Amino acid sequence: MSTLLLARIQFAFTVGFHFLFPAMTLGTTLVILISETLFLIKKDETYRKITDFLARLLGLIFVLGAATGVTMEFSFGTNWSNYSRAVGDVFGPLLAAEGVIAFFLESVFIGVLLFGRRRVSPGMYWWSALLVFIGGHLSAFWIVVANSWMQTPAGYEITAAGKIVLTDFTRAVFNPSTLVRFSHTVMASWMTCAIMVAGIAGYYVRKGLHGQRARTMLQIGIILFALTPLLQLETGHLHAIQVIDTQPEKAAALEGIYATAKGVPLYLAGWVDEEKEKISGIYIPKLASFLYDFDLDSEIKGLKEFPRENRPPVNLVFQAYHAMVAVGMLAIALGLLGGYLLWTGKLYETKAYLFLLPFLIPLPHLAHETGWMAAEVGRQPWIIYKLMKTADAASVVVSTGNLLFSLALFSLVYSLLFVMFVRLFWKIVKEGPAQ
Repeated sequence: MSTLLLARIQFAFTVGFHFLFPAMTLGTTLVILISETLFLIKKDETYRKITDFLARLLGLIFVLGAATGVTMEFSFGTNWSNYSRAVGDVFGPLLAAEGVIAFFLESVFIGVLLFGRRRVSPGMYWWSALLVFIGGHLSAFWIVVANSWMQTPAGYEITAAGKIVLTDFTRAVFNPSTLVRFSHTVMASWMTCAIMVAGIAGYYVRKGLHGQRARTMLQIGIILFALTPLLQLETGHLHAIQVIDTQPEKAAALEGIYATAKGVPLYLAGWVDEEKEKISGIYIPKLASFLYDFDLDSEIKGLKEFPRENRPPVNLVFQAYHAMVAVGMLAIALGLLGGYLLWTGKLYETKAYLFLLPFLIPLPHLAHETGWMAAEVGRQPWIIYKLMKTADAASVVVSTGNLLFSLALFSLVYSLLFVMFVRLFWKIVKEGPAQ
């Protein structure tokens, strides 16, 4: 196994594990803000107890997210030192902005949420919930900016020495994919927490635990569960259009398109034969072209327009993308079902649906991971699209043995962290929004 492949596996493993926690953070801050706002308006202790319960979960999630996020920043200087030398002028300001503007804001006021309920006024506590919400989303924004710049770089120039330097901060921040990717990421996190809250509350209601608090929490979760997958579908559609316009190779790999054509079908499921450059499966004629610009005969570029060495692993990208879409569609169906049951007053008595809800909690994480795989593997062989290949970004001094040892160590430590997280998460859930 090559050093480059091991470096890629290690980074993919550490990023994939880390992403589990930010994906829960943003949505949890949203529900906390909603419940604390309702408490401030209605003076109903039910909402205060929901806030306090979710704040404990948020504290646990935040700690694991912060700890696992540090690993990635170190890996830029170790496993990917050539990349760091080339783009340090660009990435430095973006990551500094994330730390100074967002992370400190979020971390300070999470402390107020966890320890300040009896020490600050209700109004100040609400402001803390708002600032944690803003800080978390600002943190996500700057991270998405950095990743989006790698997908669609802008606001830079290349020096004679081959270094990429920042020339226009605004253009780099608001590059062609930033806003749509940020919206897609945020909505994914909101959907994740909606399902998490609905799943926990559904368990309580089915077991007859925590009375009105569980029912109120379930109501909040189901309303968000009904809405967020639909909003996520729209942001995903806009993101797909952006990818077709700015990264046509990735777009072609996502849909398994080899020949440039008009009236391109949309595959619901299939298998890509990369040797024969063919795809077989279930499809809807001309739908991919229609979804692009509402024209059944619009043209979409195929992979044959690009050299083989500049194409991503097509079948892997295709399968990851379609797994993400399948989970999203399932979430839409189940969210709308929950909304219908709530609207008709049957939610609390529909035991089968309540039984199902807790088992849905891992589903959005599957969508996150497969969506991230489709986005990042779909950009290959480029680490910075059209500017720098992944093979040129790796460190030349880190040996295969170093990578194998560190990967084994990460696997062990992260396994222990995951077990610890699940146990503490379950402990908080068992306690619930108690007196």
